[in-house]
Amino acid sequence: MTGKFGGSPRRTTAEMVARAANVSRAAVSRAFNPDAPLKPEKRARILKLAEELSYTPDRAARALVTRRTHLVGVIVPDVCSPWESQEIDALTSALQAEGFATLLFKTRTDFSMDETLLAYMRGFNPDSVIAFTENVRPHILTRFLDRAVPIYINYVMEGGTDGRRPGEPETLFDRIDVDQWEGMEQAVALLAGYGCSRIAYLCGKEDFLAEHARRKTLQALMKRRGLGSPVIVPGDFSYDAGHAGMLDLFRVGEGADAVFAANDESAFGALDALRYELKLRVPEDVKVIGFDDIAQSHWRSYNLTTVKIDLEARVRAIVRLILRRLKAPQAPALSETVRTRLVVRGTVG
Repeated sequence: MTGKFGGSPRRTTAEMVARAANVSRAAVSRAFNPDAPLKPEKRARILKLAEELSYTPDRAARALVTRRTHLVGVIVPDVCSPWESQEIDALTSALQAEGFATLLFKTRTDFSMDETLLAYMRGFNPDSVIAFTENVRPHILTRFLDRAVPIYINYVMEGGTDGRRPGEPETLFDRIDVDQWEGMEQAVALLAGYGCSRIAYLCGKEDFLAEHARRKTLQALMKRRGLGSPVIVPGDFSYDAGHAGMLDLFRVGEGADAVFAANDESAFGALDALRYELKLRVPEDVKVIGFDDIAQSHWRSYNLTTVKIDLEARVRAIVRLILRRLKAPQAPALSETVRTRLVVRGTVG
């Protein structure tokens, strides 16, 4: 039911649907709330009429009643790198399938977040906020949230950690625990099986939890197998840093017979430097392993052996955390664990 008033189309209201269905305004609201009590045949009749009249509930009005906005804030340090862009794409699709809209917020270059932007986020009153950056700490973020409990990504190390930093205030947050041990253990076992004795580790960004966890895990696994310590090659997760790191390692340093990169993108840079500048064969002269298993890793020109974080499983775990928290808003800290495994391709063999 639409009309013209002052040249603008008139939006169908709940009252119009109520009159057409000969029910109360409250019954229309209950029809759009699957948890509200209403006879099935009455609900079906109201929803059918609403569709015919092109009526959709006012989200803002419903939020005042239900205290649910169906908005999820996502804080990211980067939207262009392969892993982040693929995760944001998959997460947005999964959230939309559950009836949520996504609000994307990008950090500053130092991966912190301006408090003005945090206050702006608060104005949307999101149901949940996912922080894909460690610099926006829980005790700071929660000052700008209403009922939402933030979700953080925690990279588990030997001995376990809940993602808190020493001396931080006790703040409620939920987390995804990424267990890197199994996949990295398989990677080190594979290199050891091929007789690799000088393994280089191509680092990620120095202050990142993921980088710290990967380096410490690799050092522990190599020590267990009597392989000594990895040769540390500075990096920052980027292709260019991976490429430059390999040139330094082989032209200035003593080289290596295997390279374990902190992520796939830097592994691609290492591969290109090894093959095209250094004229070395992969895997015959140098074996290369990455981390993440981004979509480009299986491309024929790279065919990269890598430790896989199952993106679909990780996204589904995030969505489960959101749904669990909304179902039990007063629950203590919730967590989901995502495991890793080695995917063997042509750069080791």
